[in-house]
Amino acid sequence: MSSSSYNIIQNQNPTTKTSPAQSVPGATGERSAGVFSHCGNYDEHDNKLISLISARHNNGSASSAPGPGLLTNGTATDREMRWWWRTRSLNAPSPFQQFGPCGRIMKNSAMVMQIQDPASQRLTWYKPPLTVLVIKKKDSQVLLPFVQLVEWLVQEKNMVVWVESAVLEDKLLRDDVRLEEESAKFRLVHEYYTGVRSRFLALREKLVTFKDGRDDLTDRIDFIVCLGGDGTLLYASQLFQQSVPPVMAFYLGSLGFLTPFQCDNFQEQVTNVLEGHAALTLRSRLRCSIHRKGERRRESLQQSSNLLKPFSQRQSHYGELGNPKASNNNCSPSSAQAAPGYSSILVLNEVVINRGPSPYLSNIDIFLDGKYITSVQGDGLIVSTPTGSTAYAAAAGASMIHPSVPAILVTPICPHSLSFRPIVVPAGVELKISISPDSRNTSRVSFDGRNDQELNHGDFLRVTTSIYPVPSICAQDQISDWFDSLAEGLHWNVRKRQKCLDELSDLTASGSEDTLDEFENLKIHDA
Repeated sequence: MSSSSYNIIQNQNPTTKTSPAQSVPGATGERSAGVFSHCGNYDEHDNKLISLISARHNNGSASSAPGPGLLTNGTATDREMRWWWRTRSLNAPSPFQQFGPCGRIMKNSAMVMQIQDPASQRLTWYKPPLTVLVIKKKDSQVLLPFVQLVEWLVQEKNMVVWVESAVLEDKLLRDDVRLEEESAKFRLVHEYYTGVRSRFLALREKLVTFKDGRDDLTDRIDFIVCLGGDGTLLYASQLFQQSVPPVMAFYLGSLGFLTPFQCDNFQEQVTNVLEGHAALTLRSRLRCSIHRKGERRRESLQQSSNLLKPFSQRQSHYGELGNPKASNNNCSPSSAQAAPGYSSILVLNEVVINRGPSPYLSNIDIFLDGKYITSVQGDGLIVSTPTGSTAYAAAAGASMIHPSVPAILVTPICPHSLSFRPIVVPAGVELKISISPDSRNTSRVSFDGRNDQELNHGDFLRVTTSIYPVPSICAQDQISDWFDSLAEGLHWNVRKRQKCLDELSDLTASGSEDTLDEFENLKIHDA
């Protein structure tokens, strides 16, 4: 493991179950602890899976899941293919267990395989965090808590604070603004924040800035603090297309479903986190990649012409296609997971395919692990994570899923069918979404509300669960935070309480004579 400083520590008494894999030769190693199982009884298939994963890990293989051809000397039979796909479908991919340069999950070497209660995941730092990224929403009301937090981190905690370069361009935090060219309202607001501005200017030279789309933050940030609403956390997720440092989100927005912390006593709360006293929710993300029709044709032509080259050149060429870093050491981090020739993006909430400005219905085909499932005829389709199940998907009628559940939620948008209900599929499957050949129009696709682009006929979108979750720090614990957000943010199951039978009996017994007369009249009427 590289030099990083953050871990997830598990409770001293985690909920664990020992599998018969202890008797399987070679079923040892750290990797086996990351395999999920959904029951306490393990059959021959489970033991075979554990043994194969352990053997692959001990042999230094890069993959943690067996693939076709592993069983019969590199030749995959139909039986092995079916077994491999069933394994991928039943188990979510084991999450990448290092978060930024300073955090990772602490391994428990006492168990060969364990089923851990997600609520027992807690944060620990095996190296003191030194760099913190502070992200704030674009709102003047956030300036005061932002400056207070940055000032405290720099002066009291001696941390290196990173901020967006756009923060330095904020007119409310600059003294060289030509106020005569601004509106009267802006001049009043600018004067109101005079004290905040002076405190920020004293810290300005100590801050490190970055620009989205230009600077790569991979392995540079130990800790993230978000000031704003849910969109601020989504933006932080988008900045890190691989491992994400632990994220602490303060509520300064409108809804605040993903921001459990309050700014009233941020010093105490941040100190507790820096000391490792915090629970974590690992919010899974979706890895999405668009495959264009023209790009596939060019890729096929490249591989065909490559067959005419000497073997050594062909081997080098395919190595570069399969590993983008081999051909370009400065490539973007998002391309590391991409299929050969294509780039991918990780989303925290959802990927949405819709009909855009077209007046026609969308006609979208859905494939699951290569098998055709159904077609969507309606306004579009939402593929979301459990975290995104309380966002757009909830508005479209989907169920709300706790973020610790390994799943992918597929929700149609206004389907022209009375029987098309949202479905939940295992997190380990791969979805392929394409425009039906007989569709009257193309579609639009967006990722967490960003990067909107067109999906044409012949193009398709691949979606699966990424191994890089977002480690979101809990204010209390996984369960309490989520249900508090449901109650406070969405007013879930709010209803006037029904009176109990004793209260009704008391009302009847203590009723007036007029009420009793009404009962007698009802009896006569019934007779």
